[in-house]
Amino acid sequence: MDLRQMEYFLAVVDHGGINRAAAALRVAQPSLSQAVRRLEKELGTELFHRVGRVLVLAPAGEALIGSARMILREAEAAENAVRAVGHGRSGRVDIAALSDMSSDPLSVWVARFRARFHDVRFRIDERDEAADVVELVRSGACEIGFLSTSIAAELVREELADQRFVLVCPPGTESFWPAPTPISALSDVPMVMSGKGTAIRDYIEQSLRAHGVEPRVVVEVPQRGAVLPMVLSGGGAAIMPLRIALDARHRGGVVRELTPALSRPIGAVYRKARMTAATSEFFNYAKHSLQDWLRNIESYVERGESMIAAASLAAKDADNRMRERNHRNSEVRPQNR
Repeated sequence: MDLRQMEYFLAVVDHGGINRAAAALRVAQPSLSQAVRRLEKELGTELFHRVGRVLVLAPAGEALIGSARMILREAEAAENAVRAVGHGRSGRVDIAALSDMSSDPLSVWVARFRARFHDVRFRIDERDEAADVVELVRSGACEIGFLSTSIAAELVREELADQRFVLVCPPGTESFWPAPTPISALSDVPMVMSGKGTAIRDYIEQSLRAHGVEPRVVVEVPQRGAVLPMVLSGGGAAIMPLRIALDARHRGGVVRELTPALSRPIGAVYRKARMTAATSEFFNYAKHSLQDWLRNIESYVERGESMIAAASLAAKDADNRMRERNHRNSEVRPQNR
């Protein structure tokens, strides 16, 4: 069993078949098929069930995924250490995250990091339960996880910040909502929420009930991205993370702080073993980016802006910096230029 076999096996898993994996790796399809069969022969078991021309992951294959990813990461880390070139400018970062955190703040960190380092690739594995995020990291399937609750002691946890939640209401309802809005004012207000069983839905419902408000959910959507358009079209109100709520504000939505304030800690978990260079570089970037965002908000608040207005100005500052950087250095352009 060698590293190339591990790489080929994971490519078939990640791309959903031999043909797409061969195209992604730029190898001949027969060579890839033979390599997978040799690996199965060496291990003495099928990693895939062959149903017609379709490959279906077998239980043995499921068991191999986490270890295979860990083996390749350890090999990369060893190579970087020997060559002393492991500066995080290339490589692959495997991330596990609660599904409601993948859009805020994870997607921002990933996109802006890749805008700087074009040779870094990312794979983000979303889960609805914190325990599933922990298991992906513990098993080695992912190297780092982002979540909002406490975890088992065998993993390292770093607290990053508090994620603030605010009220978002349809355009034109400004006069209905004081700033800030008491949570008690949400009694019997029609609410739009994501599907049951998600961490963010559980947190919002529990927070409302803790303040004596029974949520009146009139629209339940399976896709989190549908909540904001539903609110902006008048379907109801919603409680959202601050950064996502800023998009509603820019489109005319009414955004209000809540009192008492609602927030939850967000943190990262990882194994005690050394991270690969790319993951370590990304994690440091994410922490610095978050702290810069929070400092910028605090600076605007000190100048007399409300928290929501300060966050909006801080977001615009970050967008302007990113626009300038993209103009200078973005790889998203026609390749013949």
